[in-house]
Amino acid sequence: MTRAPIARSERAASLHSALDSIFAEVQADLAHLVSLPSIAWPAFDQAHVAASADAVAALARKAGFAEVEILTAAKPDGAEGSPAVVARTPAPEGAPTVVLYAHHDVQPVGDEGLWRTPPFEATEVGDRIYGRGAADDKAGILVHLTAMRLLDDDLGVGVVLFVEGEEEAGSPSFHDFLLRHREKLAGDVFVVADSGNWAAGTPALTTSLRGMAALEFTVSTLDHAVHSGMYGGVVPDAGMAMTRLLASLHADDGSVAVEGLVGAETAEVDYAESTLRADSGVLDGVELIGRGTLASRVWAQPSITVIGLDLPQVDVSSNTLQHFVRAKLSIRVAPGDTPENALAAVKRHLRAHAPFGARVEMGAEESGSPWRANTADPVVAEAMGALSDGFGTEAVQVGLGGSIPFIADLLEVFPQASVLVTGVEDPDARAHSANESLYVPDFRAAIVAEALLLERLGERAAV
Repeated sequence: MTRAPIARSERAASLHSALDSIFAEVQADLAHLVSLPSIAWPAFDQAHVAASADAVAALARKAGFAEVEILTAAKPDGAEGSPAVVARTPAPEGAPTVVLYAHHDVQPVGDEGLWRTPPFEATEVGDRIYGRGAADDKAGILVHLTAMRLLDDDLGVGVVLFVEGEEEAGSPSFHDFLLRHREKLAGDVFVVADSGNWAAGTPALTTSLRGMAALEFTVSTLDHAVHSGMYGGVVPDAGMAMTRLLASLHADDGSVAVEGLVGAETAEVDYAESTLRADSGVLDGVELIGRGTLASRVWAQPSITVIGLDLPQVDVSSNTLQHFVRAKLSIRVAPGDTPENALAAVKRHLRAHAPFGARVEMGAEESGSPWRANTADPVVAEAMGALSDGFGTEAVQVGLGGSIPFIADLLEVFPQASVLVTGVEDPDARAHSANESLYVPDFRAAIVAEALLLERLGERAAV
């Protein structure tokens, strides 16, 4: 689906012109953030995460925030979480406070040999800037800060900048952070800059997110491993039992075959199959899976993916029947369902479908709730208008197949707040993958769109 260009307002045009005069500086700031390998996973050097927080705090001061702090909270195990930056500019009397969220931590690089450019060096190639975090989510930080700079003294709302430091590691201290620093984070509107657009040049407001659940489990058939020549063909090994059990999770068309999971088969807009194939890299001749519209399969239906399987690697395998095999499932939970229901349904299915009387033992699990926006909220209409004006193309409302579990935490602590999920990623941004990149025209447009949103929220309060 393509959207026709629309005429920009005079105000949008003036903001684009103002952005032109500082954009080289904005790019340099982004390049500095990208150069910091701020991976919040325990296996990596956390000094880089601290340095990244310091850099964000310095940029917040440069953007004119009156109060800037680097704060932490506790993880569930009591350990200290990664540093987050909280900056505040008070609201004029009677005006709302807008909380601008992003995160400064990034995913690990993975196989560096797959990168065409150095992962922690912002490299401009054509209209794209390559580097880990260039799109997810260090560009989101610069969208917030640059929108503030563009408005300067014309800012008619209070603003809280909240830049988390462990989102890619699962936000383990997020809930405690909200409770511990609730007064500093309180706001009327939360803008979560951690999503994407419909296509390069076509802005989107994300109005639904799938939740997530993860489950580890073990299948056992023997009390010890035995020779495959002596017992193969009569004794069922755990590898055989596990593969048959995993196959039972999906129907012949690839749709999820677990009873009790919630899903829908419709969506307001839809992908062209050619676009989805190109964006995802599906090989020629490989069929797509599932049923219903393509968008509904990604946004509104559950999915189950085997993301880990403990079998011997081929290079070190022996002629042995495995006595146990462990697997890990990633379950995407459709809006309208709960992770608790999804986990219970999958566990029932695994126990009921274990072949040959194999034993199934459940292990560690994780969960995060799905989310659906209140699209009748007037703030949503303001956001759609600002996106359309800033990009010069009519915005669309979309769902997202991925998850942002902390939104449920936000609404638990701030139940009356409006939540807007925006972002700068486009389908070719390749967030989390090798060769992550930022499409520069959309980056510029997102900055102007956010400045327009902040300005218009202030104007609404002044009426």
